Amino acid sequence: MKLSRFLSVLSLLLVLVIAGCGNGEGDGNGTADSSKKAEAPSKEEGLTIAVDGNFTSMDPHDTNDNQSYSAQSAVYEGLLGFDEDLNIVPVLAESYEANENSTEFTFQLKEGITFHDGTPFNAEAVKANIDRLADPDSQLRRSSLFELVDSTEVLGEYEVKVTLKEPFGAMPNNFAHPAAAMISPESISESEEEIARNPVGTGPFQFKEWKSGDHLTVEKFDDYRDPEVPKVDQLVFKPVPESGSRSAMLQTGEADFVFPVSTSQVDTLENQAGVTVENKPSLVVKYFSMNTMKKPFDDPKVRQAINYAIDKEAYVNVIYDGYATVAESSIAPDTQHYSGQEVYEYDPEKAKELLAEAGYPDGFETTIWGGTSSDKTKMMQFYKQQLSQVGIKLNVVPMEGGTLGDNIWGVEKPEDTELELYNGGWSPSTADADWGLRPLFSSESFPPESYNTSYYKNDQVDELLQKALNTADDDKRAEYYAEAQEMIWNDAPWVFLAVPDLLYAHQDYVKGITMLSSGVLDLKNAEIVSE
Repeated sequence: MKLSRFLSVLSLLLVLVIAGCGNGEGDGNGTADSSKKAEAPSKEEGLTIAVDGNFTSMDPHDTNDNQSYSAQSAVYEGLLGFDEDLNIVPVLAESYEANENSTEFTFQLKEGITFHDGTPFNAEAVKANIDRLADPDSQLRRSSLFELVDSTEVLGEYEVKVTLKEPFGAMPNNFAHPAAAMISPESISESEEEIARNPVGTGPFQFKEWKSGDHLTVEKFDDYRDPEVPKVDQLVFKPVPESGSRSAMLQTGEADFVFPVSTSQVDTLENQAGVTVENKPSLVVKYFSMNTMKKPFDDPKVRQAINYAIDKEAYVNVIYDGYATVAESSIAPDTQHYSGQEVYEYDPEKAKELLAEAGYPDGFETTIWGGTSSDKTKMMQFYKQQLSQVGIKLNVVPMEGGTLGDNIWGVEKPEDTELELYNGGWSPSTADADWGLRPLFSSESFPPESYNTSYYKNDQVDELLQKALNTADDDKRAEYYAEAQEMIWNDAPWVFLAVPDLLYAHQDYVKGITMLSSGVLDLKNAEIVSE
């Protein structure tokens, strides 16, 4: 390593240590005795799960974060789902079949299932849900997953056919997405606010209470169709933004399961008796987007310069302690139709050259928005230090989830947004390139419709994404997505950062909780197994 780069990274580490301590990073030790195992709670007490922020909504059709989907997974179910290896499996559907060109999908439904409010689950319930998701006027955050739906037809009490406007071979992936969960039709007939705050599904747990900022509790649904599930009487989710505090809760027995685990806490937790730390590859891509409608980010040279100004290897090591890989595309390698690109190597001199060519030889000042957790703040401090080396002054503005959502998705017209840079991450929970690219890079996906926070528009990319959407030929889809990924990479509407591992930890008596590669928890089989 060159001396200048060594000194730069050394100073960065000092800045991040200070930032981490200022946000409750700590060492996570608290007053716990590392040799003492936590006492297992009773089945009646259930499990406490500590997460890194507040939930945004309990409406699966209008949710945009995996944390909320994880809580919803206890309450809701869809027609299809994913197993741990991302294979599509029937859930509320007994079976399904598609016609030859993938425009019609016919589902045979399981019988004898009721929603938590007593409403029967049947074809009419499925139609009510898909009609809601496919309504172009709904402005639901996940409606783009079902924008191809032309009609939903009830063929019988337990048989329903969904017809698409165009062929789409990956439509079963969309039905398996947590956004396609079935909500009670009685609940759908009520207000949007009621669905968001009082979820009613068919899952093994039913909603009990939600006190924002403190906890969300679900309890056993006694009439669940499988008498062996659930195996605990309740789950309590507690939002704890500071990673050190989450780890301390696990050490003292206040929490039974913690996600995510900060890499700085791994060694401490691995030395704690009765605690297991686990990690697995994810579908998540970490990035920060640049609003291409605002100067200076309307110039590709500026966007490329910023990519060269960020040391991705240092990011992986400093932010994730090596529990990540440098991103080589806008989607993760385990996403279907991934196509790797040539990484923007760390080169601050090249960054300065490009900035000068774009008319910014002395850099400029800009602002980044992001979450308030200690890890997210640490990331943004990393960007601030790195960009300072090429003359860019970065103002870091952390926001609570609701405020951040309102400031981004509460703005109707792109030209009215104040967003410049956004610290983000995305996991295509369908495990398919369509949902990894279209919501983020299609010109029809600007907020509030979807998640193109870079307000990126490239007519060729739009055409390729549409072609891939309209064919059931998997080879052609792969070709179109590969071209789109190359164009997006060269246009650089993001700073492409990393694909982090999923790091989580739990007491040894916790069994049955599955972490999917998308970052969503499957809680159906959660149980307490004491020695």
